[in-house]
Amino acid sequence: MVSSIHRVIWASITFLGVLNSGKAEYISVKAEVPEPKREFRAAWIATVHNLDWPSTYTLSPAQQRAEMVALLDLAAATGLNAVIFQVRTECDAFYKSSLEPWSFFLTGKMGSPPADGYDPLAFTIHEAHKRGIELHAWFNPFRASATERSAKSANHITRTHSSHMLASGSLKWGNPASELVRKRAIDVMVDVTKRYDVDGIHIDDYFYPYPKTVAGKSVDQFNDSASFQAYRAKGGKLDVRDWRRSNINTFVSSLYGAIKSTRASVDVGISPFGIWRPGSPPTVKAGLDAYDHIFADSRHWLHQGWLDYFSPQLYWRIESDQNFTSLHRWWSAENTKGRHLWPGIASSRILSSEDKGRPATESIRQIDVTRQHSSPSGPGHLHWSIEAIKKDRGGLRDKLRSAYAENALPPASPWLGSSAPGPVFVAPSEEGGNLTLTFKSAPEARWRVIQLREGNRWTTLRAIPAAQETFRIEGNPAAVAIRHVSPTGILSIPTVLARR
Repeated sequence: MVSSIHRVIWASITFLGVLNSGKAEYISVKAEVPEPKREFRAAWIATVHNLDWPSTYTLSPAQQRAEMVALLDLAAATGLNAVIFQVRTECDAFYKSSLEPWSFFLTGKMGSPPADGYDPLAFTIHEAHKRGIELHAWFNPFRASATERSAKSANHITRTHSSHMLASGSLKWGNPASELVRKRAIDVMVDVTKRYDVDGIHIDDYFYPYPKTVAGKSVDQFNDSASFQAYRAKGGKLDVRDWRRSNINTFVSSLYGAIKSTRASVDVGISPFGIWRPGSPPTVKAGLDAYDHIFADSRHWLHQGWLDYFSPQLYWRIESDQNFTSLHRWWSAENTKGRHLWPGIASSRILSSEDKGRPATESIRQIDVTRQHSSPSGPGHLHWSIEAIKKDRGGLRDKLRSAYAENALPPASPWLGSSAPGPVFVAPSEEGGNLTLTFKSAPEARWRVIQLREGNRWTTLRAIPAAQETFRIEGNPAAVAIRHVSPTGILSIPTVLARR
């Protein structure tokens, strides 16, 4: 009650300051305001092999920054509210790290920092947040060499801990059986969680390497028999395939606990291969057996709640043997903990040689499926990758702008904390026919969301950082509603200002 009174008094005092100025006048009122739409709308930004950013490692830092700003402007203009930014491709870093060397894909020489000393992750977080976009830092946990082109620096894990590496063809892989390798990956992600204002920590499906098929049979990509024999010599009872799955289960469980004990509000997201096992659901009879080939028991992680959002890579069409809709419904039924279920959509396959004739409408149809069968918290999806939007495959941009016509906030994660932040204290002022809102600081909030009313219709604007002190609105709407959003997505009660 006290907070409500204070809000009214502060807004009223501000109103009195412009009472006789002949300008628009706003006072605090009580009004029913619809809650903003909720949906997670994201795209991956891949840095490995310079797939999405930077376009080449020969760019200057200024050119890199300009490319990233253009990508984030595109994301905002399209209607996205999150990006999944790859910051560790081969046990390297796209940020200042004391644990791992600068990435070859950033500067063309592993271990060499950007020429002007800028920090790509810090820069991208700042620019993303300015545009109302969450930044999730994406890591490859075990891949230690993604290319033979990069000479590994002296402090790279393949040189400092070579005995913990396994050959995967001509490349190197951190042995998932190694406690050191697992701990290093977790330490790296905890370090980023501590030092950077990320909204999420994200890992993809590179657990054990994908197998090759020889003479119709799946062949493992590396020889970990020595580690398995050492495990059995210590009394281990699991067979080799269960042992490998146990290594990954231990990693996923430990990662989730480590991030939550560091900053509980940071989302942990995992994007595994989209089929857990062929036959689940029964209509999906073929495809990689991720459970038995890359030893990813992703259903178990979902059942245990060792993640906050689950993004299976459902890259197949709705009309296919690996039916998108059937797989999404199956995963929805397995989501017994009620975590976010936000699948990956293969927008980059639109009009591609990999999937000839796939139209842009396929991505829109799949978005509709996720909206019809969403998790309890709200729908969402991730586009692989932002390249499809950048190149406007099949006219995708306009179709997405239509699908995203109403701005949306990412769904809340109440299991990470359900306390609502305090109300917004705001002073309105008018100049040149436009309304400016000046806010009192609110350290407990992460975002502010502003809604405007003209007639009976409320429009939600893109979120702004809670640290932002002012916001300018063109014109003088009939009413303005402002809410704080907590770090876990919980809304405050609205502060409503109406034009007199």
